Parts: sequence; C-alpha cells; structure tokens
Amino acid sequence: MSQDPEIIAAVDLGSNSFHMIVSRIHNGQIIVIDRLREMVRLADGIDDNKHLSSKVQERALECLTRFGQRLRNVHASSVRIVGTNTLRSARNAADFITKAEECLGHSIEIISGVEEARIIYLGVAHSLATEKERRLVMDIGGGSTELIVGEQFEPLYLESLYMGCVSMSKRFFKSGKITKKKIKNSMIVVEQELEPYINRLNHFKWQYAVGASGTIRAISKIVHGQGWAEDGITLESLEKLLNHLLDAEHIDNVKLDDLDPERAPVFTGGLIILYVTFKCLKINNMRVADGALREGLIHDLLGRIHHEDVRSKSINALAERYHVDQAQTQRVRSTAIYCLEQLAISWDLDTDEYKQWLEWASILYEIGFDIAHNGYQKHGAYIIEQSDIAGFSRQEQQLLSLIVLSHRRKFPADRFQELPSYWTDLAQKLCIIFRLATLLNRSRTDLTEKFRLSVQANTITIEFAYGWLDQHSLTHADLLQENEYLEKIGYQLQAS
Repeated sequence: MSQDPEIIAAVDLGSNSFHMIVSRIHNGQIIVIDRLREMVRLADGIDDNKHLSSKVQERALECLTRFGQRLRNVHASSVRIVGTNTLRSARNAADFITKAEECLGHSIEIISGVEEARIIYLGVAHSLATEKERRLVMDIGGGSTELIVGEQFEPLYLESLYMGCVSMSKRFFKSGKITKKKIKNSMIVVEQELEPYINRLNHFKWQYAVGASGTIRAISKIVHGQGWAEDGITLESLEKLLNHLLDAEHIDNVKLDDLDPERAPVFTGGLIILYVTFKCLKINNMRVADGALREGLIHDLLGRIHHEDVRSKSINALAERYHVDQAQTQRVRSTAIYCLEQLAISWDLDTDEYKQWLEWASILYEIGFDIAHNGYQKHGAYIIEQSDIAGFSRQEQQLLSLIVLSHRRKFPADRFQELPSYWTDLAQKLCIIFRLATLLNRSRTDLTEKFRLSVQANTITIEFAYGWLDQHSLTHADLLQENEYLEKIGYQLQAS
C-alpha cells in the first residue's frame, strides 16, 4: 500500500491499561480523531503459576469488545495491535489472544521488551521538538520499565526491565499499607534491577531525561498541582511526594486532588521505580512527553505504508553480521518471487504482501553457516527466533524462523501448529515455494532456464523445456527427493 489510508489505528494492550488511538491521515500528517483508555490491570490477574485469571480475562475481553466496535470498519493493514509484558509472560496467553482477536476483529502481535522500547522511543521522539541533544527516555508500564537513549528519531540503546507499577505494587503494597520498611525493601529490588544497566546507560552521555506514559504523567500532574515542581519532575518533588505517602500510611488515606482513584492501587510501586531511577542515574529533572507506545505504533505503521519498513533494515543488518552471500541471496530471491507469481492465483496469495517474507527468508536462510555447516538451517532458525529484531513481533519472527528451518530436508510439521491459526496454511505454502527456490539454486550459479509452475488440488507441477532435466540430473534427483518430503505433508510434486 503506497497511498495513505484515510484512517489508521493502534492499540496497546498494556499490563495496566489498554489504549487505543485512531487517527486520520491528511497531507501526510497524523491527526488524532479518537482516543480510548481503560484501566484493565491485566498484570494484577497473573497468579503464581503465571496464568491469567478468568476474572481479569473477562474484564479485558469486555474492554476489547468495545474497542472492536470502533475498529470494525478499519482495514486490517491500517491497524496495529500489540501485547506487552503480561501477554509475553502469561502461560495461557495464547488462549486469551484467540478470544481477544475475535473481539477486536484484528490480529494481535506480541512484541519483545526491546521492541516495545523502540516503539516507545519513536512515539516520544515524534512528540518532541527536533533537537540534536542526546536524550534518555523512560516509560514505566504495568509490568515492565523501558529505558532508551537516543538522538532525534534514532534509538542508540534500548533496555526493558522486568518491573512495573502493577508488579511492584502487587509485590510490596498489595494491602495498600505504606511503611518505611516496605519502601526500603522495594527500593532495594529496583536498585538490583537497575544495577547491571547504569554504566551502560551513562556511557551514552545523554543530556536530558524524558518520561512517558501513565505513571510518569500522573506523577508530573500531582507534583505540579502541589506546587512542588514548576517545570517537569525534580528529585526534590519526588521526595516530597514519597514523604506525603509515608505520612498517609495507607494509599486510601492519601489526599491528592490529581491522583486518579483508578491509579491509586498501583501508584506507590510506580513512584518507587521513578524515584530510585532518578537516584541511580543522577537525574535532576525529567520532562514529560505526550507520545508513547500507541503513538509510536501509529508512526511505525505509517512508515510501513510508505515502504520505510524498519524490518527490512533489521534484516539487512543481520545479514551483514552473519556474512551472507549476497549473490546467492539474489538468485534465491528472484526464483522465489517467480514461483510466488505463478502460484499466487491458485493459492490465493497476495503477491505484494508475501513477497517480502520470501525476500527476507532469501537474505537470512544461510546465516546458520556462521555457526556450523551441518544443520545450518536449524542454527539460522534459532538465531532468527531468539534475536531481538527491530520491527518484528514474536509471531513474525516465528514465521520467518519456520520458513528458514523448513527450506531443506524434512518438514517440521509439528512446528506449524505453534503458529497463529490464520498463518498455518499460509506458512506451509510459503515454505513450499521457498524450498523450490533454494533447491533450484543449489548449484549457486544463475538459473537462466524458465520453468512453468502450477498447482491443482495438492499436486504441484513444475515443467522445464524438453530435455532440460535430462541434462541436469542432479536437479532432477533433488526434485524426486523433494516429492518424498512433500508427500508426508499431503502434497505431490511432479517434474517434467
């Protein structure tokens, strides 16, 4: 899609709140026309076995049903919905996501902490005036805290820490009581979490700090309302706020006009995280930005629409790191797209959309060679699935990993069942196309012979010029072997 859609939308399924932002694109500018926010407190429903309780699932699904009504008429390519820390860690997240996608009418991506940090930075950077100074960006979510150092629109260092306002409040202040001992113990935990990253963050010599999202905005509103700070958030204002909570002894006794009653149960944990971060990183003042994860998703989505997809940049960087043979990449890419174009109608495949998956697979399918030649497809698949690849969700990395893993030898049929159900059939077809492309380029010389590829039911037919296979006996043998592999997943390959 090269032309701007009229409406684009982003949904952030956070551990504390669910947010939706709906925007109109006018002359390349993003105009927000609707914002919805509900405090679902998803992280509060995680039990000791890391399962989401039925009660919190019901609350979340009710919210998403309302969101889904607003998104019903927005095209799938114009919507991005992401799940963060709680949905990354919950063991029964897959079942919940299936129900949630039915409510929303759109698919949900689960993103890594580092990817969450990248998108947050993008949202913050677009909400600030363009400045050359290096900045530290902080976002305290319900289950994780992101710290990023960047310049203008480019993040230089990304980190996601496993602590958030809900998880910290649930661990230390669940009863609502606020004591010196509880505060001391919670501060030690935050310091322990921050300790490995302090030197790394300070190494980048950032000039100023910026805070984003609900917890930091709420704290900023309170300290300004109390007259404890005039510009941004200061260390002194945080100390006054902390003492105010201590004097109250219980969150229910806290009398602050600007403290939202819905946020009160998770407020103390968020304040502790911010205060300790100020102390550890020697922050004197923190500005507060309007942009955050959902705004970042909008800008990232617009980039994809304009063919400025950070995923392609990430793939190329990974290929460079693992010394990919560029000439072989081009051979396989050309053959894979040629196969896709011939099978697209029969298999109902969107050529423009799925071409990029085959291109990415062509670039990365040999990265496992840098580890070992034997079973290199397994090494490559592992690298792709386990790496933090900017722009990709966990499901997208899983799909790309599976295409690479499946490009030679037997099909790992059981792995296809691990994908979201709407990708299972698609993944199998992309893998078959990619297997043929790598097989036909095994000699690592340019394939000048054109061939005809067709499919009827589950029989794939590949036809070459008369006598070509007789002259290329190794390729013929490979195709016969490939038929044996394909038969085990219900397909037949006929070569002539």
